[in-house]
Amino acid sequence: MKDIFDISKFDSYKEDNRREVKKANGGLPVSLWDTYSAFANCYGGVIILGVAENKDGSWHTTGLKVADKSKLIKQFWDIINNRKKVNINILKDNDVETYEVQGDLIIVIYVPMAKREEKPVYINDDLFGGTYRRNHEGDYKCTRLQVKTMLRDQAEETTDMTVLDDALISDLNQDSVRGYRNSHKSLKPGHPFERLDDGQYLRAIGAAGVSREDKKLHPTAAGMLMFGNEYDIIKYFPEYFLDYRENPNPVIRWTDRIQSSSGEWSGNVFDFYFRVYNKLIQDVKVPFKMENGRRVDDTPVHRALREALANCIINADFYGKYGIIIKKENKKITIANPGYIRLGKEQMRRGGLSDPRNKLLMKMFNMIDIGEHAGSGVPNIYNTWEDEGWEEPVIIEEFDPDRTTLILSFEKKNSDMDDTEILADDIAKSNAILEYCKTERTRKEIAEHLGYKTVKSAKKYIDALVENGLLGMTVPDKPSSPLQKYYSK
Repeated sequence: MKDIFDISKFDSYKEDNRREVKKANGGLPVSLWDTYSAFANCYGGVIILGVAENKDGSWHTTGLKVADKSKLIKQFWDIINNRKKVNINILKDNDVETYEVQGDLIIVIYVPMAKREEKPVYINDDLFGGTYRRNHEGDYKCTRLQVKTMLRDQAEETTDMTVLDDALISDLNQDSVRGYRNSHKSLKPGHPFERLDDGQYLRAIGAAGVSREDKKLHPTAAGMLMFGNEYDIIKYFPEYFLDYRENPNPVIRWTDRIQSSSGEWSGNVFDFYFRVYNKLIQDVKVPFKMENGRRVDDTPVHRALREALANCIINADFYGKYGIIIKKENKKITIANPGYIRLGKEQMRRGGLSDPRNKLLMKMFNMIDIGEHAGSGVPNIYNTWEDEGWEEPVIIEEFDPDRTTLILSFEKKNSDMDDTEILADDIAKSNAILEYCKTERTRKEIAEHLGYKTVKSAKKYIDALVENGLLGMTVPDKPSSPLQKYYSK
């Protein structure tokens, strides 16, 4: 924590989302407490009193007198321990330090990130009006939705453990339940749960629980998310939305899309996971490898993609806005979910601790060998990308609304071709196809025109143009047929 401020580097610092300076010449500034709340509710930070910004962003001391040290320090501790002003003091004695800079006093206050059960940290005895967070522009007041999210996250029992008293076991999608049981059975033959009927099986894995109201078995929130139908799920999670978009060519909008609200499938988390995972791995190369006389088609990249997708679902705040959105583009996969990172981005990257937002969903995925329980999943993703020589994954955490995004690039580090060149290459290929197809052409002819040896190599460009209506079809045959001919509209 204290590595974010070093007095010997004073002249090199500028304000950012972890450092804030305040004059404090007339006493402790009122805005000090907004910043205390903001830092505590994000990643922590340091507040430096007796300092102001120059026009170029550098700092200068403001002439705070060394003689005022005792008075200001006492005033600070008195206020931070006043529950009418600050709801909780998360500082220790050594979190406040003083220095002399060119004869002037500066007071350095290190504010740690509050623990999940301590959030929200708020001021002025006003939960919804006095809770702040930090971004690059400074402190901002949290919305009611953000405050409610922090309150939900305080509990040891996660929200997916809630028993839905007015939902019935029969409301769950039986095909999804059957698919899960078959996966569990094939992975762990002879498991004790095999002999249970569906109701008791669902209870054993956490998808159902006994209601305190009628003492009968009902789905849990996790069970509804995992196995329910979308039209039932949104009764309990109004913002629930799952979306997969495939866009290998940025010239067009997308070539494939899976939405939970389409009505063409169950729309639940279990089915979404496998539909999307099977699409994410289509382009993953599988080297020839044998174990015990069988070919092994699983690689570290497969495992990393499983972990990334499961991690997104397990840590999603299903009450949050905009839902889960997965985008597969040329050389890049973006995985985003509603909700901030409960342990913080640094701890998530470092690994070793696990604090999922949906513990029962994690349990259910773990039972079919998906996801890590020990907090090693994200570090493993980074390690796999490092081993493959790809650009390091990027984790982005946004607030208002709260969202976490993982970007997985398949570009080699220091690649000779940058993003602009890749975009230009895609556009050039698309334009070449459209120009060539002013007369009827077969898939094979298009592939050869682009210089490819196989039709498969040109497939993504052809399918993308057809899907978006830029390329017409003259023969009503299957798209994979070698007889299929195309012409430019």
